[in-house]
Amino acid sequence: MRTLWLIVAALIIVPIVEIAALIAVGQVIGLGWTVLLVLATSALGGWLLRREGGRAWRAVQADVQAGRAPGRHATDGVLVVVGGILMLVPGFVSDLFGLLMIAPPTRGLFRGLVEQVATRRLDPRTTNDLFGPRTVRIRSQRGASPEAPIEGEIV
Repeated sequence: MRTLWLIVAALIIVPIVEIAALIAVGQVIGLGWTVLLVLATSALGGWLLRREGGRAWRAVQADVQAGRAPGRHATDGVLVVVGGILMLVPGFVSDLFGLLMIAPPTRGLFRGLVEQVATRRLDPRTTNDLFGPRTVRIRSQRGASPEAPIEGEIV
């Protein structure tokens, strides 16, 4: 039920924010330049979607052929697709978030969030197959000081 309320709130708030941003930019640079800028960012989004999406797809294929877990590159592919869609939608706020999802230096911010959500929601075996073994830190209560961590992998 909470998810439904978040979706409804987003469907109401996001268009209001996008329209406000378009009006603000239009008042500063004019209507013609604003329309041209919206079209240019959409074209840039399509180009980046094709370029970075192809890279992510090739990386997933290479991981699968090498027998490695493709999770990181699969997550990159999903982020590139979502970011490209956000850039194709008219609006400056969505373009900003889309560009952050597509650009390799900032994609890692979103990748960590997506991997955390997937780890919480998916079966541990599926998560292990997708992202590989996870390294965890535990603290031993017996025989060692509480400050001495024990590191290992869960397989």
